[in-house]
Amino acid sequence: MTLNLAEMSRKDLLQLKTDVDEALKSAEQRERLEALKAAEDAAAQFGFSLDEIANGGRSAGKRSKAAPKYRNPANPEETWTGRGRKPHWIHTALTSGADISDLEI
Repeated sequence: MTLNLAEMSRKDLLQLKTDVDEALKSAEQRERLEALKAAEDAAAQFGFSLDEIANGGRSAGKRSKAAPKYRNPANPEETWTGRGRKPHWIHTALTSGADISDLEI
């Protein structure tokens, strides 16, 4: 079927554009499902699930929190794991001359 776009009205062209956009979305979704099925089949041939391969053999669960390594001597409820930004109380202790090893738990 050949369409003569030059002879179509503006309304018909807009409708055609809408139809093409919907068809493209549908085709992309269909191809994604086909790709997922093919990947699952390929993983199954080696005895794995796709989740096992995608996670590198790690479980899909949440990581556990890191244990605290440092404690604020002024307020024992304040701890720090040593990861991420240093808390304010660490900065204050270090600038007042304390050594980081003094704050270790």
